[in-house]
Amino acid sequence: MPALRRNLLLTGCLLLAAFSTPHTIRADVKMPALFSDHMVLQQGQPIPIWGWADPGEQVRVTLGGDVRTVTADAEGRWKVLLGKLSAGGPHKLEIQGNNALTLSDVLIGEVWVCSGQSNMQWDVSRSNDSDLEIASAKYPNIRLITVPQVGTQEPQDDFKGKWELCSPETVPSFSAVGYFFGRQLYQTLDVPIGLIDNSWGGSSAEAWVRRDLLEADAQYGPLMERWEKTESTYDHDKAVANYKEKLVAWKTKQAAGEKVGRQPRAPRNPLTNQHRPGNLYNGVLKPVIGYGIRGAIWYQGESNAGRAYQYRNLFPLMIQNWRDEWGQGDFPFYWVQLADFRNEVPGPADSTWAELREAQTMTMTKLPNTGEAVILNLGESSDIHPKNKQDVAKRLARWALAHDYGMDIVYRSPIYKSMETDGNKIVLTFDHVGGGLDTFDVPKLIGFTIAGDDQKFVPATAKIIGKNQIEVTSDQIEAPVAVRYAWADNPVCNVQNVEGLPLTPFRTDDWKGVTADSH
Repeated sequence: MPALRRNLLLTGCLLLAAFSTPHTIRADVKMPALFSDHMVLQQGQPIPIWGWADPGEQVRVTLGGDVRTVTADAEGRWKVLLGKLSAGGPHKLEIQGNNALTLSDVLIGEVWVCSGQSNMQWDVSRSNDSDLEIASAKYPNIRLITVPQVGTQEPQDDFKGKWELCSPETVPSFSAVGYFFGRQLYQTLDVPIGLIDNSWGGSSAEAWVRRDLLEADAQYGPLMERWEKTESTYDHDKAVANYKEKLVAWKTKQAAGEKVGRQPRAPRNPLTNQHRPGNLYNGVLKPVIGYGIRGAIWYQGESNAGRAYQYRNLFPLMIQNWRDEWGQGDFPFYWVQLADFRNEVPGPADSTWAELREAQTMTMTKLPNTGEAVILNLGESSDIHPKNKQDVAKRLARWALAHDYGMDIVYRSPIYKSMETDGNKIVLTFDHVGGGLDTFDVPKLIGFTIAGDDQKFVPATAKIIGKNQIEVTSDQIEAPVAVRYAWADNPVCNVQNVEGLPLTPFRTDDWKGVTADSH
C-alpha cells in the first residue's frame, strides 16, 4: 500500500474513532483555583460552588452529605448552592461529570478578603518581629491563597494559585495585615480561617471599580478623559524601543568613563498597570467574586490622596460595586485609615492626607456595615509602609469581633459628634469614647487648632471636661467658629480613649479643601 494512501486511511480511522467515542471529545469538569485542596468555605450560609464542563453536561456536587445536581449552560458554566454547614472539617468536596474531581482537607469556617494597595500587600517577612512571627506561624487551620497581579480590561474568571496551610514556610510572603487579622480571629473564635489576598501595591481606587460605572457618572469625566487619551496614544513597543536606545547610550558613556546619571528605567505599561480604571476589578477581583465570604478588609488611599474630595464618592461606589457583584448583601467592609506620614509641620496647614482621611471617615455614614481602624499613632514619617502591622490588624479585628461575632469589646475610635460655642470657647462632644477620653504620653492635649470667621487656624489649648467632651480655646481668637484636630499629613496629636484607640481626625468646618477641584 503506498505511504500516502496508508496515512490517509489511518487519519480517517482516527477521526472516526474520535467521533464515535463520546468521552474522547468532551471536556473534563474543571474548577477555578479558588476551589482546591485545603480551602476554607464560609460557615453559616449557602455555599456557592462553580466551574466548567461541556454545554449540557450533568454535574453532581457532594459535600458533607449534601448532594446537588446541575446542568452546564450553553457556555459550559455551572454553579450550585450547597446548604449551610457549621465550622469544622475536614471534608471532601466531590464533583462528578464526565470525569471525577475530589478536593480534600476542606474546612468550614470564616473567610475574609484582604485587599488594597501596598500596605495590605506588605508581607510578614518585612514586618516587625518577622523572625519571631514566621517561626511561630504554625496554624494549619488558617488557610491562605494569593491572587496574582493581573491588570486588564478583560474580565478574568480564574487565576494561578492554590490554598495553602499557614506555616513558617508559607506565611513570609503573605499579607501581614491579612495574616495578623486572621490569626486574631482564629485565636479568639477557634474556628478555621480562610484569607484571600488580592492586594496590589500602589493601586488607585478607580482600578478596583467596574469601568462602565465610572463612565456613566459625570463626576469622573475628567479622570476617564485622561485615561482615554492615554489609551489612544500610548505605544508600549515604541516606549520599549526608546528605552533600549537610551540604555545602550548610557552604557556606552559609562564604559568610556564619562559621568552618567542613573541608569534609564524600563517603561511600565499604563494599559496593564494598577491605576487604569477597571483593571484590577477585572484582573484580581472578578476571579474571586461570588466565593462565600464573611467580609473584606481594605488598606488603600495613598494613591488617591491628591483627589481626596473625589474619594468621598469613589470609595463608597467601589464598596457598593463589590457588594452588588458579590450578591451577598451588605457584607462587612472594614478599612484602615491612612497612617501619619511625611514631616511634622510646626503650625496649621492644608493637607491632602487629612482630606483623604476625612473622605474615608465619611464613608461610614454613607454605607451600612462599614468600619474604620484609625492608626494615627502607628505610622513612620520617613516610610509610607509602617512595619507595625500587628496593631493595625488588631484594630481591624476589633471591628469584626464586635460587629460580626458578638464580642462585647470596645472596637472603634472616638469620633466627633457636635460642637457648641461658649464665648471664646468651643465645647466638642464625641461618640464612641469607650471608657472615656484620655491622652497618650503626656496629660496635655495636643493636636487642636481653632479659627474665627477669617478661616485662619492657630494652635489651641484644649482640656477634657467630661467623659466625652473637650473644651478648646485660644487667646488669639475672641470669637471662634471652627476647630480642627490632627489636620496634617503627619499630625502631632495624643488624644485617645482609655482603651488606647486614637481619636479620629476631624474638622468642624466644611470650608473648601485643597483637593476640592482635583478630578
